[in-house]
This record gives sequence, structure tokens and C-alpha cells, in this order.
Amino acid sequence: MINNNRIHVIYGDNPEQMVTKLLEAIKPEDEIDKNALIGIKPNLVVAKPSSSGATTTPGIVAGLIEYLKSKGRENIVIMEGSWVGDRTKEAFKVCGYVDLSRKYNVPLIDLQKDTHTTYDINGLKINICDYVSKVEYLINIPVLKGHCQTNITCALKNMKGCIPDSEKRKFHTMGLHKPIAYLNKLIKQNLIIVDGLNGDLNFEEGGNPVQMNRIIAGKDPVLIDAYAANLMGFGVEEIPYITIAEDIGVGTADLSNADIIELNKDDGSRKLTPSRRVQQLSRYIMEDSACSACYGSLIYALERLNEKGLLNKLKDKLYIGQNFKNKKHTGIGIGSCTVGFEKCVKGCPPKARDIVEYLESRI
Repeated sequence: MINNNRIHVIYGDNPEQMVTKLLEAIKPEDEIDKNALIGIKPNLVVAKPSSSGATTTPGIVAGLIEYLKSKGRENIVIMEGSWVGDRTKEAFKVCGYVDLSRKYNVPLIDLQKDTHTTYDINGLKINICDYVSKVEYLINIPVLKGHCQTNITCALKNMKGCIPDSEKRKFHTMGLHKPIAYLNKLIKQNLIIVDGLNGDLNFEEGGNPVQMNRIIAGKDPVLIDAYAANLMGFGVEEIPYITIAEDIGVGTADLSNADIIELNKDDGSRKLTPSRRVQQLSRYIMEDSACSACYGSLIYALERLNEKGLLNKLKDKLYIGQNFKNKKHTGIGIGSCTVGFEKCVKGCPPKARDIVEYLESRI
């Protein structure tokens, strides 16, 4: 059985190969009955390609389906309900999932067209699409990205695609955090595979993708989201639905006891053309052959400082990149390649949260 306290991380820029190596390490087939209905839940919130930073990379899902089928797990569906105002059918097409469906003979389930049932949990009534209850093994594939209302969206919030549009509207009137947490008490995720390749900097709809070159896998959505928050420069306390979910027993946010296994180091190429916002933030950076995972962490950290009103107080350039190895410098280095600097945030790659905390102490 897969350890709930374990998080696997793999770096790179080939999603099919990366997810295959992840799955070979965690062996989910050991806990999936051969006849079980497997539901794959990507994040297709809008009809935009994954390069926008908004939606799940289809290559990850392709690699997952190929792996499952190679292990004799053939009963697979892809299910999603896009956000209010967008049509899931269009998102399936634009995001590349119609092609996936045809290639692998995997049905697409449009949850916007599904019936729903009302569930009562601690006096809170939540409507959930009926198809979700048919799934016997749920694989959640969220995108690691920012969100204008909840700061981040990852494993826990991606379950919002499993409720009808009317319920999504109600969640917003309730402030999102409590209903998201309680929804996850009702829907059990069996495996989470986080698309951390190039999620958006701060907006669910995409537009400012940040290349992070990683895929993350685990079983506990609370632990995964706590880890994701740190990667993006937030403390768990800044994402209320994480702490609420922990309080009601969905999982643990205790990263200090997590078993984090990195299968490799980032050597993926930088493919994305930086958006205008990323270019603006890069003015504070002196970069020389930086890996995308490390550079992405720094971009997230700088955005967090900006949100706190501290970025304009940063007087020194930040140095990052492999060509700073074994060099001495009086500036601030980011990542293990700059351990020779007088001041350095260690990590390969460092978490944005660690960078934020270090820079706050220096400003």
C-alpha cells in the first residue's frame, strides 16, 4: 500500500516519461482491483491549453492511462465539470482530451450534465455529481497554480469540478474555504498527481505561467496542498481550507513528518517564453544557467513579496544558476549552486516559502 505520509517528486520537461517513473516508484496498481472503475479528474477549469498555466497537461494523463492499461487496469474514465460560464465539452476539445479519449478509448464524462445528490455533513448540505459515487478509485490531477481568492488551488480545490454549477455558485457565496474542506470529507481521493510543470503565478484562468518542471504525487490531499503552498511561497495558515480540512480529519498538514522523496534533480529545458509579469519580476534576478524548478520558485517568492508590499524594498539583485557554483560573492544567492555566496537560500530547488522568509528578514 502507498504510504499516506509520503510525497514523491520528479523533475523534468517530458510529462509522459515523468509520470511513468513516478508510478513505477509508487505502484498504485497494488491497491486497485482489476475491475475497479478508475476516475481521472484533471483541472480543465477553462477551455485553454495547458501552456496557459490553467489546465492539466494532457501528456500526464496520457502517461497515466498507458501505465494503468499496462497493468491490466482498463476500466478508466476522465471526468470534469468546468467552471460556471465555460462548457466542459469545449474544454475537453481545446485542452486535448477529445484526442486522448479517441486514442485510448477512454470515455469523457461531462459532470456539468450529470445529476446530483445532496449530502449532509455537520449540518452543511453539499450537492455532488452522481457519477463521482460510481468511481471506485479516484485519481486527482490538479495544476499547481495561484488563485485570486484562495491564494492557491491544488488537490483540495480541484474537487470543485465534481459539483454542479449551482453548487459552485453557492460555494463562492460561502467564501469557498469551509465548503471546499467539507467537500473533501465527502469525496475520497485515492491518488493525487500534481501537474507542477507550468502553473499560473496567481490566477486560476492562466495567462502568467511559471515553468516549475515538476510532477508531485501522494495520497493525502491536505499534505499535498500544504507542500504546494510552501512551493508557491505561502504558509499553510494563509490557505484556510487546508487547516479546516486538517481539523475535520481529511488529512494532515504536518510537513515536518512527511516523507518527501525526490526521484531526480531538474535538468529540463526552459521552454516557456516569459509572460510580461514574469519579465517584470525577473528584473530583480541575475541568472546564469538556472534550472526551471529553482527559477520558478524564485519567481513565486518575488510575487509573494510584491503582494506584501515589500518587493520595492529589495535593493540587492538575487543570483541564481549553475554557473555560480564554487564562486564567492557578497550578494544573495538562491539555491544550492550559490552556497559559496556570503548570503544564500539553500535548496535544490529551494521552496518559495523559504526564499520569502529569508528575504523578509533581510529587508
